[in-house]
Amino acid sequence: MKRADVVIIGGSAAGLQAAIVASRHYMIDSIIVIRREEKVLVPCGIPYIFGTLGSADKNLMPDSLLGNAELIVDEATAIDRSLQTVSTAGGETIGYKKLMLATGSRPVVPPIPGAELENVFTAKKDVDYLTELQRTLQEAQDLIVIGGGFIGVEFADECRKSGLNVTIVELLPHCLQLVCTEDLCVRAEEKLREAGIRVITANAVKSILGDGKVESVELSDGERLKADVVIIGIGVTPNTELAREAGLEIGEQRGIKVDEYMRTADPDIFAIGDCAEKFSFFTSKPVGLRLASIATAEARIAATNLFEPRRKNRGAMGVFSTKIGDLAMAVAGLHERAAAEAGFDIITGESAAVDKHPGSMPGAAQLSVRLVFERQSGRLLGGETCGGSTAGEMVNILAALISQGVTAEDVVFLQVGTHPALTASPLAYQLVTAAEQALARVA
Repeated sequence: MKRADVVIIGGSAAGLQAAIVASRHYMIDSIIVIRREEKVLVPCGIPYIFGTLGSADKNLMPDSLLGNAELIVDEATAIDRSLQTVSTAGGETIGYKKLMLATGSRPVVPPIPGAELENVFTAKKDVDYLTELQRTLQEAQDLIVIGGGFIGVEFADECRKSGLNVTIVELLPHCLQLVCTEDLCVRAEEKLREAGIRVITANAVKSILGDGKVESVELSDGERLKADVVIIGIGVTPNTELAREAGLEIGEQRGIKVDEYMRTADPDIFAIGDCAEKFSFFTSKPVGLRLASIATAEARIAATNLFEPRRKNRGAMGVFSTKIGDLAMAVAGLHERAAAEAGFDIITGESAAVDKHPGSMPGAAQLSVRLVFERQSGRLLGGETCGGSTAGEMVNILAALISQGVTAEDVVFLQVGTHPALTASPLAYQLVTAAEQALARVA
């Protein structure tokens, strides 16, 4: 029987990060990673396989990142907590001192009649499956994407690059509505339509029709849309079967219940990434956020706590970004509606300026920023950025500021580095100007 100080089940973002940090932080040489997949995809890159990248093999995480960790490509089928062993489908038994569950998530498939038909796909994290989807799309003309969240929108935008007729069907009044404010949602929908994508909102797919293979979809309002391929992109659900069978507790958001150190009810077993329960950075209430950025942060926390509690998880903030055509959009923390729903009395500030200076610099693009603060304390709760590609790193700055509990006044007096080819002018730096505007509204 093999034994290791640390056994990690799952080799995607969370499992990979855990192996890296455990080795680096504790200088552990005895690490085993068990994963089912021969090759591991970059999760956020999946939609780009079908346009920008052109192949699943161009969207892989290299095994070299595992360093000295031993990789076993097999399926973990059972955990014996009393013996501290993991059994695999291949017949191996592997002993552990500490076990980390990074079993991830799987796409949600709603109970739509016809969802089992041929040419109905999801964003499954499997190279062969996605290669088959790519082959099928190459022979198709009409694609229906069910779901207008980030995954659905990105699939639609990438697939239309191949000349497909693409339609998004979204149940809510707007695409991206769960994360973005309405004006950003409208801008995103405008960009999608400019690209030739039909966007249907406030509607649902009632059924998927066809004789063995997809031929059309019927909407709740009775309209029928021609379809050669349907992609369902409405979210994911945690993979917790292994944990359930081992008697570990499951939380109300269907993830494996963990404490602030990422420990399960068994102090020798940790859970990280999509399979683990999340709580809000702002309210401490359970939330259903599932992001690679959260997964890797949890992995770093758990890996430092393997043999003694050192780092606490402060909760999931939610930092999102996407790009539709030439329009980049990014969100960190709570936007106005989410903050109000969480019970915060808020003030906001907005600013827009070119992201280089002067505006005639090559590659300059308009970048707008909206910030949300708690009125009484002035604490920064969230923000949105929209415009050129610099929106992605601007929102990471926002996330860092939110995590440190800065106030509107702190942001106003930030000292930032600026350069004509790299940043907005210090006279019109969007974060500072938006915070100034918010402070003015308090007076």
